[in-house]
Amino acid sequence: MLIDDLAAVLPADRLVRDPDVVAGFAHDEAEWAPYARPAVVVRPHTAEEVQAVVKACLRTRTPLVTRGAGTGLSGGANAVDGCVVLVTDRLTAVKEINERERYAVVEPGVVNDDLRAACAERGLWYPPDPASSPWSTIGGNVATNAGGVCCVKYGVTRDYVLGLQVVTGTGELVRLGRRTAKGVAGYDLTGLMVGSEGTLGVVTEVTVRLRPARAAERTVAGYFDTTVDAGRAAAAVAAQGVLPSALELVDRHCLAAVDQWKNMGLSADANVVLLARTDAPGALGEHEAAEILDCFEQAGATWAAQSTDQAEADALFAARRLAYPALERLGPLLTEDVCVPTQAVPEMLARIDAAARRHGVHIANVAHIGDGNLHPLLVTPAGDDTARKNAQAAFDDIIAGALDLGGTVTGEHGVGLLKQPGLVRELGPEVVAMHRAVKKALDPQNILNPGKVFPEGTPA
Repeated sequence: MLIDDLAAVLPADRLVRDPDVVAGFAHDEAEWAPYARPAVVVRPHTAEEVQAVVKACLRTRTPLVTRGAGTGLSGGANAVDGCVVLVTDRLTAVKEINERERYAVVEPGVVNDDLRAACAERGLWYPPDPASSPWSTIGGNVATNAGGVCCVKYGVTRDYVLGLQVVTGTGELVRLGRRTAKGVAGYDLTGLMVGSEGTLGVVTEVTVRLRPARAAERTVAGYFDTTVDAGRAAAAVAAQGVLPSALELVDRHCLAAVDQWKNMGLSADANVVLLARTDAPGALGEHEAAEILDCFEQAGATWAAQSTDQAEADALFAARRLAYPALERLGPLLTEDVCVPTQAVPEMLARIDAAARRHGVHIANVAHIGDGNLHPLLVTPAGDDTARKNAQAAFDDIIAGALDLGGTVTGEHGVGLLKQPGLVRELGPEVVAMHRAVKKALDPQNILNPGKVFPEGTPA
């Protein structure tokens, strides 16, 4: 009945039923998250077609999982048994870039870097830049409230979403938000949708705030013996009041994996690298770079300098972005993205090291360390059940440590399936009940990405 319903309201080429192709849309990049087989994959071309899909799912009580590029790292886009997977990769129009009002209107399948390039042609800039920006889509960034390298200074996706067009769980196609610089009419339903991981609606259009193109960045690099030393340097930068445009950590495990893959020759000289940038103009930028350099040296850097070679600086940041796919080649990854207060970063890094030793787990570290968002990557040999069990124990210890230090279980990847127990611990039963009430109001039949974010059966 479901397939007949969809075929009646959509052109035939929108439906994908080939089992091999369907299997390729069943999960995201979270290798440890469970998934099932979809009944069908749908690739709509318009918002009205998305609405038709939602209505068909309502009539047949079929779960609907929305998926962008599949670059997620928490299982949020993983299929549930017999569901429809709605893929937004045909919704790729950049509808408008308004230079005077500084906003852009795009469909959810637009790739992050494609939007940034289109804005750059007009002298404008879209700041959110997850490491997956060459591949991830704006719709997926909205679903998880994605962050990125420059978010220490410029904020995350939610800070740039002015408005949305959304199909709700009751099948209505609605507009939320505004295009004005200010506006407080009604509840912030736009902000509510950002980060909801497809559980409250299907996004069909996004209006994002833009900024003017910024000044060229200066890069400061520092080498450290341990992640804890690097954490102290990052905490010192924050305490000094300097707001860098990027402050990233990459450890030797990540550098070695990138070298093994890309032969970049980066892992010979340091156990841990801190990469900082400032985009402040003129003399202020020089002053900020000098202050960052001083913080690195005072915290015990074995070597630190302001880069005078732009190509070399860009190569270091390229290695940072390549860390995850490079490590993926070594074995299944269990990925964290806990976030703690900046002054708690050294202690959190020490706890990550302790968890690795306690459970005998290989943990590589990258981090948006400037805003306390840490990405320990737990690497296990394929097929090693004991290693997998130990990694899960370390994963749980890291989440507990972050919560103990006043942090959160996810800074930007979303809850999906992997972070559900930690989220319930973080929020508590009263706040979980509030979330469930919102879900019930906007998706009364529970067809939108069921089982994600909050585990089924969580007390309300």
